[in-house]
Amino acid sequence: MSTTQFDRIALIGIGLIGSSIAYDIKRLGLAKEVVISTRSAETLKRAEELKLADRYTPSSAEAVKGADLVIVSVPVGASESVAREISAQLKPGAIVTDVGSTKASVIAQMQPHMPSNVHFIPGHPLAGTEKSGPDAGFPGLFKGRWCIFTPVPGTDAAAITKLRDFWETLGSRVDEMDPEHHDKVLAIVSHLPHLIAYNIVGTADDLETVTESEVIKYSASGFRDFTRLAASDPTMWRDVCLHNRDAILEMLSRFSEDLASLQRAIRWGEGDKIFELFTRTRAIRRSIVEAGQDVDAPDFGRHALDVKE
Repeated sequence: MSTTQFDRIALIGIGLIGSSIAYDIKRLGLAKEVVISTRSAETLKRAEELKLADRYTPSSAEAVKGADLVIVSVPVGASESVAREISAQLKPGAIVTDVGSTKASVIAQMQPHMPSNVHFIPGHPLAGTEKSGPDAGFPGLFKGRWCIFTPVPGTDAAAITKLRDFWETLGSRVDEMDPEHHDKVLAIVSHLPHLIAYNIVGTADDLETVTESEVIKYSASGFRDFTRLAASDPTMWRDVCLHNRDAILEMLSRFSEDLASLQRAIRWGEGDKIFELFTRTRAIRRSIVEAGQDVDAPDFGRHALDVKE
């Protein structure tokens, strides 16, 4: 068991990330009390059934009273409404952070509502699955994964250190960067891949010459893996698109240019160009494995299906 780091932690929103944080807080003994708030009565009830916290309330303002750490885990489009609701109830000296996939937008939405006597430290744990809701969470989600802080100028260094200690206890590696730079990096490593996946699966669904049953029946590993990304929470990804618009459009433009170049190489039978691209990208995959961000196992470490004869 780890040493208690906070007397009270408030979790605002309890989906995959929030519930996984709750499991780790409980497992590691990081708080004397955990309070969960979510607007959905059904989700709140399920969180209580899973025993993710000590107290449960539909009011985020009520949840943050007396909390030393507040973690906002809502779709980025809801950040401002949450910040507005909790601002008057925040404890002086409290640390307020979030887990949103866009940072410049979250800062613009939340910072104006943060009292001067609290420490607002935007954050983004780069962890998750295509599942959503409190049932999707599990302990150890953040082990070996990065958590990026994008602190605003003048943020108290001791508060950053305390939040860093929290995430490192959960198993994360912590880095800091400028919010605009974060949004550009995430646009290429996360946002664009999801958009491509949504689009490819949508294209397959629209093909008049291919039936839905064939798409499902003959899904090879490539298409199957795209469907995993395309199964992610629609609300969350809609908000990501709207709140990281400029960076995503920039990356989409670059991707479209590169795709057109590959299209020309295929049309003109330029095998050397195609081979060079595939060789270069294969090396990137190896680098990701070497960095500990995936496993070097066939079929991404999946177990083969048992076939009964």
